[in-house]
Amino acid sequence: MKYFLAGLWFFISFSAASAQEWVIDLGYTDFENEQAADGIAVGVELHARPFYQNQRFSLGFAGAAEVTGEGDFFVGAGLAGVYQMNNNWFIEGSVLPGYYDASSSFNDLGSEFEIRSLLGVGYRFASGNQVSLAVSHISNAGTASINPGLNTIRIRWRREF
Repeated sequence: MKYFLAGLWFFISFSAASAQEWVIDLGYTDFENEQAADGIAVGVELHARPFYQNQRFSLGFAGAAEVTGEGDFFVGAGLAGVYQMNNNWFIEGSVLPGYYDASSSFNDLGSEFEIRSLLGVGYRFASGNQVSLAVSHISNAGTASINPGLNTIRIRWRREF
């Protein structure tokens, strides 16, 4: 619980300092361990103003927190990028190292250090709101003796400030 509160404090601090965009998502998890409990996941992300931009691509810092229906949670921070395609479509991606807490031994991903990678495609409406469909993977990248991984398919809503 103390790690969740620390993560919440991080997000509040991060958003007050430099948030440009909030992302809220709802997804379905699939643990690669057959005994683990698959189910829903909810997440929130904060994206800072990009430190790199050209006509189509932007890259900046981001932080994320997510929790599964079983009570597993992940808090991480890293890089997020967006590539603008034609007709308001975009591709999004991120790599966020962070902390993972399993609710049971079946949902253990091998260590507390895990990396979440995400790739999605989305659409920007005239209002500025954006919706996307993304897949993410949480893994320790082989840094622990076991590395079962957690895959999630997500529907995401983005709002710029």
